Amino acid sequence: MTKNLFIFSGLVLAIAIAAPVFAQTVTSTAITPSVAAKITCVGAAVNAREQSIDVAMNALTTATNAAYTARATALQQAYSQTTHSAVTTAVKTAWENFNKAAKLAHKTWQAARNAAWSTYRTAAVACKAPAGVGDGANSISEMSGN
Repeated sequence: MTKNLFIFSGLVLAIAIAAPVFAQTVTSTAITPSVAAKITCVGAAVNAREQSIDVAMNALTTATNAAYTARATALQQAYSQTTHSAVTTAVKTAWENFNKAAKLAHKTWQAARNAAWSTYRTAAVACKAPAGVGDGANSISEMSGN
């Protein structure tokens, strides 16, 4: 009887040791994006932001150049006048129109720049990348358009 108990105990011990080896491994069917995919996602968001800012900067530059060109033409015409009052009125109008155009160009730039950064922030958060991936903290370095 002792011999049977000893053999039985030995079998139980062997099964207890071997059981984890034969256990079925359960894997999750949910696929989580890798860190590389999340970084790629942030990269795409940065690229979209930079393209938007590039378009906005080109628009600012074009509008500012147009304002300077219009001012130069208006001032040239103003100084071709023959009376003091006509020159004064034309110069004042030239500068007023220039200031309006420059302010509009600046406001348009600011709105486009802010929209690009806002869209980027929303997209970057949706990427769920690890902390520190992205360059949102550098938005303070962005040109103000002055």
